Amino acid sequence: MRGFVLILILICPVFIYSQVIQLVEVNGSRAFKPNDIILWSGINIGSKLTKGIEDTAKINIARNYAARGYINGIFEITSTVSMDTQKAVININIQDGKPANVKNFLFENADVIDSANFIPAFSFMEGQIFNKFEIETNIADILTYYEDNGYPFIKVVISSVTFYSDSSSGDYFADIRLKIDKGTLNKIDKIEIAGNKSTKDYVITRELRIKTGELYSQKKIEELPDRLNRLRFFEPISVPAFYLNPKNEGVLVVNIKEKETNNFDAILGYVPGTGTDQTGYLTGLVNVTLRNLFGTGRAGSFRWQQLDRNSQELEIHYLEPWFMGLPFNLNASLFQRKQDSSYVERKIEGNVEFLATEDLSASFDIATDAIIPTINDMYVPNVFNSTALVTGVSLKYDTRDDPYAPTKGVTFNNSYSLSQKKIRGPAQLITPDIKSSVNLQRITVDFNIYYLFFKRQVVALGLHGRELRGSFFEDADLFRLGGTSTLRGYLENQFLGSRVAWSNLEYRFLLTRRSYIFTFFDTGYFLRNAEPDRNIEKQEGFKTGYGLGLSIETGLGVLGVSFALGNGDTFSQGKIHFGIINEF
Repeated sequence: MRGFVLILILICPVFIYSQVIQLVEVNGSRAFKPNDIILWSGINIGSKLTKGIEDTAKINIARNYAARGYINGIFEITSTVSMDTQKAVININIQDGKPANVKNFLFENADVIDSANFIPAFSFMEGQIFNKFEIETNIADILTYYEDNGYPFIKVVISSVTFYSDSSSGDYFADIRLKIDKGTLNKIDKIEIAGNKSTKDYVITRELRIKTGELYSQKKIEELPDRLNRLRFFEPISVPAFYLNPKNEGVLVVNIKEKETNNFDAILGYVPGTGTDQTGYLTGLVNVTLRNLFGTGRAGSFRWQQLDRNSQELEIHYLEPWFMGLPFNLNASLFQRKQDSSYVERKIEGNVEFLATEDLSASFDIATDAIIPTINDMYVPNVFNSTALVTGVSLKYDTRDDPYAPTKGVTFNNSYSLSQKKIRGPAQLITPDIKSSVNLQRITVDFNIYYLFFKRQVVALGLHGRELRGSFFEDADLFRLGGTSTLRGYLENQFLGSRVAWSNLEYRFLLTRRSYIFTFFDTGYFLRNAEPDRNIEKQEGFKTGYGLGLSIETGLGVLGVSFALGNGDTFSQGKIHFGIINEF
């Protein structure tokens, strides 16, 4: 019998503490909500009942009560165990007690600035219930102000918190003593760049937009990584360090790790002929990008793409950043498109961009655009031989933290251009109602926003619009919609319109800092009005596309692959979009 009792004593604790907590009940508290108290206790429904859980919960609740001014609460926590259902119920009974009101804030080392800017915020709390978190918020405001105004090593210490009672009224009060230690006023006397092997120091320091001798500002320092990341020369950059050297000079240290900035990628394919009288042909893409030439920030790119048997594109770009050390970027480009057997379009463009701030820029564009029809004895294309002088302005705003895989920020780009076109032929197409001079206006708007709503999870939304205005348009003038960069699920440049708009909504899950998988939903609209005199019917449509994809950082750049379905597509009709995401 004694042996049986001993075995039962040994087994019961193990049996009791294998129970699962089914319910937590809170009774008696009027100051706080039951859900808050359960959260403070650290007890989770569905977890196992463990030895000492009541004492741990009591300590946790008492600590949270005291932080909110309730220093005399009485807490009783018990557990009820059901032997037959293996369930446990935790009962939390509380008497709140009287809260302690703040009586006085006492400051050490406070000066005139503190008295004017911060002490009133603390004085406002006098007479209210003591709340540790409100006090810490006000302390954070002090730290932020001084860190942004030359005091990076400021400390605000809560020297003491004294609780006491009034014997006559039975009320409780608290006196809080704060000590402000600003340290010395510091400037950024030197900027040190570490880790760069090819990039010149001045390329980095000019992007910082910090002059030696200016006051230290924590806010500016925290913004520096985003500015440098937008150069696309480096791996993601951390916040620079700051220290005082033996001469008491403030030194800002920017640590970087360079990445490969010269990219070459090529894709070639072969499409066999469809009959005995038609041979096969090559398709493909060659893309060469040379960014940060000789470590100076200069850049150049070359792109050639064979779209189909008779269509191809050629594009060349060059960038001269910070011309003569001034905040002006110079851009030059050549673009040529051979469209079927109809025409060749050749555009030469120059651009001057004024870098107003690290986020905002404005630019002026000038270009010449020529359309050269392919005419022979058998065929006269429905395209005019024309030249155009194009001038325009644009405004760009960019606050992204990273150009390849942003987790926050917005981009906005708005441009307007005027094209003064001269029509020179061919004679077969010139009719009395065709003017020899035509003015075309182009308006473009692009807006993108990125939001990190959970760890590694980003929502990206893009809204885009294009409009062309004028008396009449040719195919070469129209905007193109469809494909990798606009409306996925459709062929590249499948739709033409004088007015197009599209949206891209993506949910991204980050695998690494610059690699992610994503799902997307795209919409697109295009409109081309009817031109009866040219036998052109009205073309209008609204399309949607959806799918999933992968964007991964490689040695060649960021590789994007997606599988998309358009309106009414079956799985076998899905489109695979592939390309190197390589902003120039």
